[in-house]
Amino acid sequence: MKEFSATTTIDASPQTIWALLATASTYPEWDPNCDRIEGSIKLGSTLKAFTKLSPGRAFKVKVTRFEPEQGMTWSGGMPLGLFKGERTFDLQEAGGLVRFTVKEVFSGSMMVLIGGTIPDLSEPFQQFVDGLKARAERDEASG
Repeated sequence: MKEFSATTTIDASPQTIWALLATASTYPEWDPNCDRIEGSIKLGSTLKAFTKLSPGRAFKVKVTRFEPEQGMTWSGGMPLGLFKGERTFDLQEAGGLVRFTVKEVFSGSMMVLIGGTIPDLSEPFQQFVDGLKARAERDEASG
């Protein structure tokens, strides 16, 4: 198993943050590592994520959890659970602020072969939460 995560505190409403997270077209505007996301972010939908970390490659994921203003999960990988990646986005409101965490866990029996090819995602995840924070706080202030 391999895991990466990043957390930040955002001075914006869960509604403002969720509007960004649930709209595929906005990701390249605030996530510096995102080229584009194809598909509609809703429960059961399949998305194709294109990142600058793997140019030209599409990562297909399914939205397996979708709880507005609370969190969601994107799951992808190989059949039979040979390799699985599960990315969670969680929002926790506390005292007018939102604690936001993004986490990805890679698992499966193929990890012995594939695990070494997965780059360290610590910095891209930090850039993701920093970009979301900056955009949500800007949207909240102008909104």
